Amino acid sequence: MDIPAARDAATVAVGDIARLAGVGRAAVSNWRRRFPDFPLPVGGSSASPLFALSDIEMWLTRHAKPFEITPTDRVWQLLRGASTDLQLGGRIGHLGAFLVFLKRNPGRWDELADHPDAVLMGCLTEQLRAAEPEFGDLLADRPDYGTAAIVRLTAEAARLHGHRVVFDFLCERYLEVHSRRHTVTPVPVAALMVALTAVPGGSLFDPACGIGTLLLAADPARTGRVSGQEVNRTAAHIALARLRLSDSDVRVAAADSLGCDAYSGELFDAVVCNPPFGDRSRGHDDLAGDPRWEHGLPPRGEPELAWVQHCLAHVRPGGRVAILMPAAAASRRSGRRIRASLLRAGALCGVISLPPTGPAGAVLSDLWMLRRGVDVDRPSDVLVVDARAEPGLAERAWRAYLSGPELPPGSRAVPIIDLLDGDVDLTPAVHVAVAEASEPVFPPVLESMRVAVAQLVPTLPKLTVSPSVGGPAMTTIGELTKAGAVTIRQAPMSMSNDEGGPVPVMTARDVRLGHPPSGTARDSHGAVILQAGDVLVPLAPRTPAVHVVRESGPLLGPRLYLLRVDPEQLDPYFLAGFLRTAQRCGGSGGSSLAARLDIRRGRLPRLPLVEQRRYGDAFRQLMAFEVRLRETAALGEELIEHGFQGLGDGSLRPASAD
Repeated sequence: MDIPAARDAATVAVGDIARLAGVGRAAVSNWRRRFPDFPLPVGGSSASPLFALSDIEMWLTRHAKPFEITPTDRVWQLLRGASTDLQLGGRIGHLGAFLVFLKRNPGRWDELADHPDAVLMGCLTEQLRAAEPEFGDLLADRPDYGTAAIVRLTAEAARLHGHRVVFDFLCERYLEVHSRRHTVTPVPVAALMVALTAVPGGSLFDPACGIGTLLLAADPARTGRVSGQEVNRTAAHIALARLRLSDSDVRVAAADSLGCDAYSGELFDAVVCNPPFGDRSRGHDDLAGDPRWEHGLPPRGEPELAWVQHCLAHVRPGGRVAILMPAAAASRRSGRRIRASLLRAGALCGVISLPPTGPAGAVLSDLWMLRRGVDVDRPSDVLVVDARAEPGLAERAWRAYLSGPELPPGSRAVPIIDLLDGDVDLTPAVHVAVAEASEPVFPPVLESMRVAVAQLVPTLPKLTVSPSVGGPAMTTIGELTKAGAVTIRQAPMSMSNDEGGPVPVMTARDVRLGHPPSGTARDSHGAVILQAGDVLVPLAPRTPAVHVVRESGPLLGPRLYLLRVDPEQLDPYFLAGFLRTAQRCGGSGGSSLAARLDIRRGRLPRLPLVEQRRYGDAFRQLMAFEVRLRETAALGEELIEHGFQGLGDGSLRPASAD
């Protein structure tokens, strides 16, 4: 297959189309709904459809929508269309080896490129093994790309954009597809871990290196050899290629670090690690008797403590270890004996709580800082840092802890003797809260309460009493819908949060409590994208509730009505205010508002647009007053709680009579 034919075979997903056209996924989903001529899927599934790239190019051109497809994009789209999800990683790994070969041997590639496709593909693996021996045990017998066009397109892309840029792009797209199969350390966290441990010119080791993110955070110009081990051969292959393309002096072993240590007996200047959390796949008895368990046999429910001791076994005396641990590992009862041993030996120097990561911030992790020291140099305390709200605090506190100046707020040096109690709880938030409990919190909360109360009443609209005279003619939402002034929409009753998300979702609870969007979901077919000015009403409100959208972008959640107004005919706040009034009236007489609301029967007066806006401004101010009143009430509850707490612990006392 030649390159033009290969381009015709390439496919794209919704996310790819959004990236190529420079828009969000929501815009692409909107195109699919609005334009009858939008191309039909040629593969994938109903949840993740794939489209022919050539069809998408023609459609974007026909509708005058700007887009850019680079040779690197074409490589990815062709790979995606020619591979199953399980084959994709292996093929990208082979392309990584090819790019390393291409970077080091451009002249040899010029010779091979002149061969016919069948000859080129027949000898490519042998050429890679001969030129790059470090890939020998990672390469399969034959790089089954299905066509040589991918290789030729890759060479063209590397010539235009650079070898590392091309491979980084392919890796990013691969991780988007397999986000659930690979745990990738966030780049800021990787940079922090390397910054806190790496020694200029020293060696660096990662025993669970994945695709090499942690090792890539080291500066090749300042770091010596970097070494890694990874149980997944595909990930090890990709990691080796990424590090070679970054000019690192690297070696990567493909094996299970705990079960088959490829670096047994070797010591490094620094070790960094993001081990698999909760991996209990290996038998507990398989770990017994290993000399690495200097601080105790890791319990069955604490596999991460095996990684801690494995890392310590590979660092030189005086060298440092930075390892990510699940937040629960700081306090689990099953691991308290090993934690106590690490403290007594002076091996554990610091525990730093980091911001949540993963889907919807579900992964809570701590960074454990360890040191392999000597008996005469044991620390007397341990640094604890709560950096969940301020990531930059982690490095500032660690540097201050090492150099001796006063620690910044949010951190504390806890004496080891204070930690060696029955629980050996190392949770930073617990110890930082104890240190900060003595700080006076009642006065600033009291001052905030005074300011909030002073600002509350002026936010009310200026309303006057109206004489009881015949009111204006009334209309209904149903009549306004027929006239085109209002469009009513509803979201699907169930929304997915699988691959492709997350996008914020405004839920019925958010509307009821006056909160910003709290849900997340995937922008799939049928999802309704909110626009500024949309009016939201719960299907079955327990209490009167209505919300006017101020920022476009989130998705409409289930069990909500969306009323989209024509701004030339209807003011959204005018509509929202009278809808809320209709809810209140409909719930009188002992009936419950929880019954499903018949939105089309909602009544409001027929008024000119200018008069609607006057009413709309008043309704908007009442809504803002309601939100501020809730905030003030929450502040009052906080003030009361601090008052009781302060009087109870002695930090507050009643004022003297004078």
